[in-house]
Amino acid sequence: MSALYALLAALSNAANVITQHIASTSDPAGSSGWRLVVYLFRNPLWLFGWIALVGAFVFQALALSHGQLSVVQTLMVTELVFGLLIRKVWIHQSIRPVAWASAVLTCVGIGVFVAMAEPQGGNPTPSSHAWASALAVFGGAAAILTLLALRGSPVRRAALFAAAAGTVWALEATFIKSTAATFNQYGLVGMLARWPVYAVAVGGLVGTLLVQAALHVGPLRVSQPLLVIVDPIVSIVLSVRLFEEHFTQDVTALAIAAVAFFAMCAGVVILTQTSPESMRAGGGRGPEQARAGAPPEQ
Repeated sequence: MSALYALLAALSNAANVITQHIASTSDPAGSSGWRLVVYLFRNPLWLFGWIALVGAFVFQALALSHGQLSVVQTLMVTELVFGLLIRKVWIHQSIRPVAWASAVLTCVGIGVFVAMAEPQGGNPTPSSHAWASALAVFGGAAAILTLLALRGSPVRRAALFAAAAGTVWALEATFIKSTAATFNQYGLVGMLARWPVYAVAVGGLVGTLLVQAALHVGPLRVSQPLLVIVDPIVSIVLSVRLFEEHFTQDVTALAIAAVAFFAMCAGVVILTQTSPESMRAGGGRGPEQARAGAPPEQ
């Protein structure tokens, strides 16, 4: 069930990105400012995008509540594949064969990694010491990456902001998992009396701002792969450190899993470079740029 919920979360994320982008660029009057806000609130497609976003959060929380962090965050990578399918089936875009091949490579890499690594176990309530060390290391890393991203070339800044964002989103997943655990154990009142639920709000805000910065300051071809890849890498480390998840002891199986994970990363990079640039079958802006309203790359 956790795998199903994770895939539904990925599908909902893809639907949110695509529908809200189409809605935000479909105003025939080309409104801006408050007029655009009014237009969007009257647009059913834009409102559906928000419903999809809420659904993505709920499905991710359910997935993390029932399954391993390492599995759920890796499966969330399929958002890119679902986005490609939606664009083909709904928008009727022409998808290049290399994009389909990279989507297949991504899915195969994820499947082989999960099957061979055999993530299992886990403790839903990490110790205070584990939390302190995880937040110090990865929160500190995200802060340092953000500071380094304030200067430099557009490529360097985009890469650093994206790496920081991916790290924060991995931490956000741990907060969601802990919030779900406190809700299951103590109910709504008990959950509101504990810190993870408030960390979810702060982490979501910080992660969103970092994503916006990454997509704004530099090329999309640099930021998008890092945004997608860093999250599961950091999540795997956090799954072991915080939630005591473990993997198979078979060295051969682990080697195959590592190769599969690398193949997944390669598939993500190729997919982000070869997907159509437009939400229309002919060019323009792509869904990844919709996250920040970034202009088309030159």
